[in-house]
Amino acid sequence: MSEKQDFTWGAATGVGSMPGSDARETARTVTGSFEDFPYLAELPARGPGADMIGRTIGLLVEMYAHVEPSGWRVSDRPGRDTRRAHSWLGEDLDALEEFTQGYEGPLKVQAVGPWTLAASLELRGGEAALGDPGACRDLAASLAEGLRGHLADVRRRVPGAQVVLQLDEPSLTAVLRGRIRTASGYRTHRAVDRQIVESALRDVVAVTDGPVVVHSCAPDVPFALLRRAGAHGISFDFGLLTEREEEVIGEAVEGGTKLFAGVVPSTEAASAGLSVGADIVKGVRTLWRRLGLNPGSLSESVVITPSCGLAGASPAYARAALAHCVRAARSLADNPE
Repeated sequence: MSEKQDFTWGAATGVGSMPGSDARETARTVTGSFEDFPYLAELPARGPGADMIGRTIGLLVEMYAHVEPSGWRVSDRPGRDTRRAHSWLGEDLDALEEFTQGYEGPLKVQAVGPWTLAASLELRGGEAALGDPGACRDLAASLAEGLRGHLADVRRRVPGAQVVLQLDEPSLTAVLRGRIRTASGYRTHRAVDRQIVESALRDVVAVTDGPVVVHSCAPDVPFALLRRAGAHGISFDFGLLTEREEEVIGEAVEGGTKLFAGVVPSTEAASAGLSVGADIVKGVRTLWRRLGLNPGSLSESVVITPSCGLAGASPAYARAALAHCVRAARSLADNPE
């Protein structure tokens, strides 16, 4: 039996980013909130290199980039921005290691997936790598190699951890539908063939023997494609689901795919007027009934998360959102119907 098949998941976890700039305080908050499924948080408020794109660029092997006013752009050699990305990641890993001494269980780390990275990283001429098939292949290969080293480092630092890799792909649907704008803003890049997208994702998923989750907080997540690419879990904003996606959700559950349901709003503004408590998972229960799924499978099939990263929240709300996730997961386990 593979590690993926006999893996023990936690009931709730976070998506990735958190507010603020204090790595130790953030690690303390995350590990204290999610005792059975902590994660390596990102702190983009620190600046370039701490954002999810910059952090992932820092993981690339033999590919470098620097910050331009328009975003991250390919460089010939590592510079200040790359060194800063390495420094921020090292600081975050040190803090996580400190607060996971003796920990045994699932531990999630995040990196941007190959297609969102290709849509976000500019080549030397200023256009996104997405428009160059060769650049996309090189980028995916560099990412895969970098992730192997990163995952090995995490396992060395937290030897009792069962490491889960999350690939963040918020631009994936736009890539598939030809909605990524060119540098001029007047045109869009051509839609990438679904088989090419799936193949690149499969190659990156294959870097680890452990479970891989793909996250997107955009509408119309391509569940079937992600499952074919080997994703063991899919993380999404539950509030963006539509009826036409219900059938693929049911197929995913029956096929053993873990659903990371983003039910807790990621900002105070989004939570206004909502009853953020046990009732926040009412929609999950309702979906289960509509699909005719066994209520007893809810806690086995679903991990509760915020709807997206929490970088835009206040520190107080971010802590509250993590606590809401834990309570909501407990509610699902105690009262699936």
